[in-house]
Amino acid sequence: MGDSRQLWITRRSVLAALALDSVRRSANAESGASSDGDPIFSPTGPNADLFGQGEGYPIKDPWLWHQPGAPLEPKYRVGAFSHGDEIFASRKIPAASSPWLFKRHQVDIQYFYRGRASSVVEYMSRHPVTGLLIIKDNQIIFERYQYGRKDRDRFFSGSIVKSIIGMLVGIAVAEDAINSVDDTPDQYVPGFKGSEYGKTPIRDLLHMASGVEFREGEDGGRDLNRLWIDMIRGSSKGTIGSIVQFDRRVAPPGTRWFYASIESDVLGVTLRYATNSTASDYLHQKVWTQIGAESDASWMIDAQGFEVAHTHFNAVLRDYGRLGRLLAHDGAWEGRQIIPLQWMMDATKARKSDGYLAPGRSGPQSFGYGYLIWLLPGSRRQFALWSDFGNRILVDPISKLVMVQTAVESAQDEVMHLWSALVGQFS
Repeated sequence: MGDSRQLWITRRSVLAALALDSVRRSANAESGASSDGDPIFSPTGPNADLFGQGEGYPIKDPWLWHQPGAPLEPKYRVGAFSHGDEIFASRKIPAASSPWLFKRHQVDIQYFYRGRASSVVEYMSRHPVTGLLIIKDNQIIFERYQYGRKDRDRFFSGSIVKSIIGMLVGIAVAEDAINSVDDTPDQYVPGFKGSEYGKTPIRDLLHMASGVEFREGEDGGRDLNRLWIDMIRGSSKGTIGSIVQFDRRVAPPGTRWFYASIESDVLGVTLRYATNSTASDYLHQKVWTQIGAESDASWMIDAQGFEVAHTHFNAVLRDYGRLGRLLAHDGAWEGRQIIPLQWMMDATKARKSDGYLAPGRSGPQSFGYGYLIWLLPGSRRQFALWSDFGNRILVDPISKLVMVQTAVESAQDEVMHLWSALVGQFS
């Protein structure tokens, strides 16, 4: 990777893990929570041989990952998606000095799918899920892992990190590091001047409605592969040059939604210049310590040391749960507003003037789109952080219900049936 790039590999000590577990168990005992709600671990899972069980869930060489037209083979996914910071150069986000602890309360969860009764355990037996966590406000009501994964493993975020970038932009706006979402990136990043992305309002980048052409899925992921090779592997273009090479406008800003991972990278660079801080440091200071994260997280950096804003953040499942709980409380944590309330409202609802972003108009499964966050259909305000390979954080602010899922395959339509049943049960 080169001496100038710091490859961070963290190993939480056994003593630290035991100490945290001891504190958690003591808190559960004091609160009356049952130890029956403790995490459940399985060494196997559905189609385990396909996903590498016979080879100990191997981790693939990073330079073979994301080759054009050659997605990561299934047998490498479990290992790679839980050891990302051992593969790629990453920056550390330290845990909080005093972790905030969930209580635990086991709840029987039943739902119907395709005309028959089912349970969450049966759901996991049918799908390649590495971890599933269900939270009702401050209580964990279900936590289970498959394929030999543990609650100390840091799971790959995929596109979930885009929503984290959106939150950090909201905080930067509240602190006047960014004046307004109506500003353009070229007001903060000199290298963006003269480019189409540079003169696109931040609001439209948050909506993935820049109007700049970026072919995410066409031609075998041509443009995404090009961005990966130039920005992450490194080329003479550098980070900003890797972005501004995509410079053909095909629609006016704010008129057409089109999913393009690069738009979160534009925002990531803008955030770095506006705050004079790395995204990892900003996240640590403004969010990670505030929500009492129990474990270190990590964030992949590119060849120039910028966090990759569209993928490869890594965290333990319960810290993703803490993040989801923060969103369920509309940016507040134990009475402190961390993400501005108005930002959360703007981020999770489509304005009347932005009808093209409303559920049923933009995304898959009749979803809509907010500020780098998916809006679920229906009259009830619900939203999701969503990624390929089945990674999900689903949030219902009314009931303070959160579901976190990490997985190794995307085709899981049943997850929304499970989620709808959970919302119905806990509302």
